[in-house]
Amino acid sequence: MLKVRGIEVSYGEFLALKEISFTVNDGELVTIIGANGAGKSTILRSVMGLVKCQRGEIQFQGKVITSMPAHQRARLGISLVPEGRKIFPDLTVMENLMMGAYIQQDRKTIDSGLEESFRLFPVLKERRNQVGKTLSGGEQQMLAIARALMSRPRLILMDEISLGLMPIYVEETFRVIQNLHQQGVTILLVEQNARKALAIADRGYVLETGEIVLSDTSQNLESNPQVKKAYLGGS
Repeated sequence: MLKVRGIEVSYGEFLALKEISFTVNDGELVTIIGANGAGKSTILRSVMGLVKCQRGEIQFQGKVITSMPAHQRARLGISLVPEGRKIFPDLTVMENLMMGAYIQQDRKTIDSGLEESFRLFPVLKERRNQVGKTLSGGEQQMLAIARALMSRPRLILMDEISLGLMPIYVEETFRVIQNLHQQGVTILLVEQNARKALAIADRGYVLETGEIVLSDTSQNLESNPQVKKAYLGGS
């Protein structure tokens, strides 16, 4: 579904990504793990079209999208759950969800999306008339995920979804991601919590200072001594 080949991204003179290549197959949950500042979020932003690639190519479902603006990528079926949630704080839960559905024209599809969002996150139904900024951090993260799902994406990009959440919400959020994966949703997950990410992913990539240094099945990465020492708190 997604093929990234040799992309490079710079911020001024700083080379943030160096010859990054990876794939995500239809229905897979793939994770990219790495330390803070390794370039994980930049990978997702480049796939979404929020940062420009100086080199390389990005393909989505066989179509080259490297130079395509973000709104066109969204129409093709890519959605992003951004780091820090970035909901619309002064809009209600329902208004936030409807913003996620802006590319949908069919009312039945929108209603079906709302029904699915409220099934996944019952608390959002209870809070549907509350403004976003009055929700807890965990509830805002649920809203950010539900908003991304409202566009009926073929590929959903998730950026540091556990960041700043209480443990109970971390557990709930990963449970929902696992549920979505089991339903066949294709997910690219960038996450500092390597243990949680590898526990639910099919495959993983390890990113260090803008370069992919390892790629394998999640099971193999979990048992890799290098990964255990650097990211899983083991030796």
